[in-house]
Amino acid sequence: MRFGERLRELRKAKGFTLRDLAGKVGVGFTYLSRAENERLQYGDYPSDALIAKLAQVLEADADELLFLAKRIPDRMKRRILERPDAFRKLVELDDKALDRVLEGLDAGRLNRHRIR
Repeated sequence: MRFGERLRELRKAKGFTLRDLAGKVGVGFTYLSRAENERLQYGDYPSDALIAKLAQVLEADADELLFLAKRIPDRMKRRILERPDAFRKLVELDDKALDRVLEGLDAGRLNRHRIR
């Protein structure tokens, strides 16, 4: 799914018109229309701050919207820069191996909660 598609989906799920949402986040409705229709130039793409406002108003996951806008959330950037070796290895995994890693992480999280 693309950023504009998800934005439209979230907006409609809330029952907002383009004008409604634009007023709530402080931008023009034509800008949001262009965003939804993927008609923005790269430099015109929503800022991280606007994406955070959209997520808040739409009660959506800001990280998801950032990823769809081809942005990496700041907290993830910091972590990647702290441990580039670990992320480099993760990037090299195929989907099957990555799924096993994620299953192991989830299992570890469940075990920690049981111990407490």
